[in-house]
Amino acid sequence: MGTMKFKTSAKCGGCVAKIDAALEGRLPDGSWSVDLESPDKVLTVEADASSKDIIEWVKSAGFKAEQL
Repeated sequence: MGTMKFKTSAKCGGCVAKIDAALEGRLPDGSWSVDLESPDKVLTVEADASSKDIIEWVKSAGFKAEQL
């Protein structure tokens, strides 16, 4: 299991809640976080999933994600 980081378009806690709903059931609880203090609003994922899937799941919540 590796660590992946993604630049996102999340802006607030509400955005993170929408991303949480999209990732729920797809990634283990506690395996991801969004750093809203970072200028790139970095999503860090520590789980067995492809970067393509994660980007699609974030997109399904209405946000952009780009792997760093």
